Amino acid sequence: MAERKTTREPDKTAPAPRPRRMVTRVLVLGAALALVASACGIGATPAPSTVTVGSNYSDEVPKAAFAAMLGHCAGEKDVAPTINTTEHGKFQDSINAYLQATPDDVFTWFAGYRMRFFAGQGLATDISDVWTTVGSNYSEAFKTASTGDDGKQYFIPMYNYPWVVIYRKSLFEEKGYDIPTTWTEFKDLGEQMLDDGLVPMAFADKDGWPAMGTFDILNMRQNGYQFHVDLMAGTEKWTDPRVKEVFELWTELLPYLQTNALGRTWQEGAQSMINKEAGMYFLGTFAGEQATDAAIHDDLDFFPFPVLGNEWDAENAIDAPIDGLMLSKSAKNLAGAKKLLECVSTGKAQLEFLKSSPNNVAAAKDADTSGYTPFQKKMAEIIGNSGAIAQFLDRDTRPDFAGGNGMQKFLQDFLADPEQDLDTFLNGIQTFYDSL
Repeated sequence: MAERKTTREPDKTAPAPRPRRMVTRVLVLGAALALVASACGIGATPAPSTVTVGSNYSDEVPKAAFAAMLGHCAGEKDVAPTINTTEHGKFQDSINAYLQATPDDVFTWFAGYRMRFFAGQGLATDISDVWTTVGSNYSEAFKTASTGDDGKQYFIPMYNYPWVVIYRKSLFEEKGYDIPTTWTEFKDLGEQMLDDGLVPMAFADKDGWPAMGTFDILNMRQNGYQFHVDLMAGTEKWTDPRVKEVFELWTELLPYLQTNALGRTWQEGAQSMINKEAGMYFLGTFAGEQATDAAIHDDLDFFPFPVLGNEWDAENAIDAPIDGLMLSKSAKNLAGAKKLLECVSTGKAQLEFLKSSPNNVAAAKDADTSGYTPFQKKMAEIIGNSGAIAQFLDRDTRPDFAGGNGMQKFLQDFLADPEQDLDTFLNGIQTFYDSL
């Protein structure tokens, strides 16, 4: 998603005209859920027990999962969450204006830089007191990802997921394909798939954000995690020759990628892999949402992006973004909102989400993982074996740089004309960053 990982992306620091949109309101009364259509905007003042929740879970699977989790918390904490759902990409694009206007009490968001950015702008409420209660249920890494630049906590993690190369087990067995672990083996497998009449790698970037994941993994494999996060933070330059090497590496991969990427959504890319038109797909494991047939989902497997044979191989860095909730700057029901966040921090609540969306793993320590599917167990294993974990390009850098006028556009320009002069291309990226 970026990243989430539907039409992902990013927020703009300069307020943009807020798009008129239809939102879905899910009113949870006790343990019951009722769907009510509502126009965008602020409705009647909620009852004292009501907690409004702004949600970007607009796709069917995560939308149902989120409603189930909050339905569980309604019964546990005697609150009545009202979910206001906005299409994922529109939510991201209008987040700055939304938070500066009259936002919901609680809103879905992402850990890391993106969380710190809005905390630093004063657009989120410090929930360190909630962390005093729930902190023992999270690892130190999750706490760090939830902490602002001022040392206070602003975020409650719900789950995370790795970006990996996903494939159909039955296809690999049928064709006799071996799992590649090196760059050379990866390209050799691509040649085999081309010979067999397959598209080696599904690829889609109509939404702007998916290509960010490809840049992330190539940069971390080529230059290491620390250079990558420093580049995202602006302490390294896009004109550095090391960045040029990443795009040169990408051009080596292009013959194996699905063509017309800018005309295809990530869901369509996932379907290409699921339908065995494409042999593999590099994306977050949320791509499994597209396998609605249980038998096909059971046929999905994945492996880490291959290493390049350099000093960074042992690091085995990956993107494994953390999704969760934040408290807006001036919640109308502060006490109720904090009770809701306390509930969401429990394994039971997070597992309610995962029942409907078993393409993620819970963040809470007390989550009972005995019921994890093999897909989920492998996700946890890959995350656990990674020596460095990034959040995703659009979460690790400033929102206005990652947006539609920034890296989304630059990466789409590269994909549209990969033979362009890379020095000029990278100078344009750095000039844009410096202008912000």
